[in-house]
Amino acid sequence: MTAIDRNPLLTPARKALVSRMADLGPMIAKRSAVFDRDARFPTENWDDFKEADLLGLVIPEADGGLGGDFVAYALVAEELGRHCPATALTFNMHIATTLLVGQIGDDMDLSADDRATLVRRRTELYRGVIEDNIIHSQPFSEGLGPGATKGVGTEAVPTDGGYSVTGRKIFASLSSAAGVHNVLAMVPGDDRLRLLGVPADGDGVTIEGEWDPLGMRATDSRNLLMADAFVPEENEWLPPGMFNQAAVRWPYFYMTLSFAYLGLMGAIMDFTAGYLRGEHGTPERRDNHVKQAGWAEMNLVYERAQAMTYRVLGECGPDPDDAQLRRAWSAMVTTMEGAPEIASTAIRVCGGRSMLRPNPLEQHFRDARCGATMLPWSVEVCLDRLGRAALYPEKTGEAPA
Repeated sequence: MTAIDRNPLLTPARKALVSRMADLGPMIAKRSAVFDRDARFPTENWDDFKEADLLGLVIPEADGGLGGDFVAYALVAEELGRHCPATALTFNMHIATTLLVGQIGDDMDLSADDRATLVRRRTELYRGVIEDNIIHSQPFSEGLGPGATKGVGTEAVPTDGGYSVTGRKIFASLSSAAGVHNVLAMVPGDDRLRLLGVPADGDGVTIEGEWDPLGMRATDSRNLLMADAFVPEENEWLPPGMFNQAAVRWPYFYMTLSFAYLGLMGAIMDFTAGYLRGEHGTPERRDNHVKQAGWAEMNLVYERAQAMTYRVLGECGPDPDDAQLRRAWSAMVTTMEGAPEIASTAIRVCGGRSMLRPNPLEQHFRDARCGATMLPWSVEVCLDRLGRAALYPEKTGEAPA
């Protein structure tokens, strides 16, 4: 019995969704080293997702989807991360959009007109995903400052039938695969954020640069340039300003990347246990007390990260209190710093051959090191907010979501 089988969050409906991803796991894991070596988008894995209807994971059943919620996504992403964490990060970018227009949108306070607009437009988004297998990306980062809280430089100018969008998004995952890039932009003179679906094949849309990173190499996260790119009005997925509200009232949305890294930690644990038992073509080492000590250290790091993440998932929803928000930040740091910690210990435990390709630990180590920098809730951002949280009760907005 695996840890996820004992997870009290795993209702029968969620377990069925996790099992659907687990069935694809062995083939996804088999391909992972090839995508890593070539820094190539995992197209074959996405073909499997389409075949298994997983593109509609959190789309309601009434709209043709599988009916999962935020927690279901977290558990499915963890399972996928055990097999190919880079693919799990790409999957996150697609699912994040469907969460925003769906469960998160349902929890927002909207006028009757805005609610009707949201429902109409997301119905079309859902149709495109279910019927046409449209893949959505969600590039937010612009590199304007050391954090992702420094504003949005992408500009949307209203025009006939929509917007003319100009701007630049960095680390735009799924650059070569997405059919729609969902970007945050602002209309001049209006402080409300807008989520606009930029057609990937539209005029004025360009992908630039090479993609040759340390780890998570299959995400294809190049730069997205938009120069007077036309976005149809119906591709404004959220009512103006709803994203501003969601960022404050549903901050758990910013945790979604961490679930892939929790899965990666599980993969490292699985491999190391197999090594110590002699299952990877080497003699067993489980009776070596030094290696047992390293294995014990790894267990402590992994269990802390998983337990904290699961606690946060057990209470996630709109309008968290201050203590709940601190736990979410803490879970992010514990996972994103825990992954490279156990990867490093695993290499020590498994020895020099674990640093040679195609040993999975070599790839896991590089992948694990990337998590701490990922915005908007990077380790630095979370630590900064944790360092100020609850120390300034006389101030408001000292540690924003």
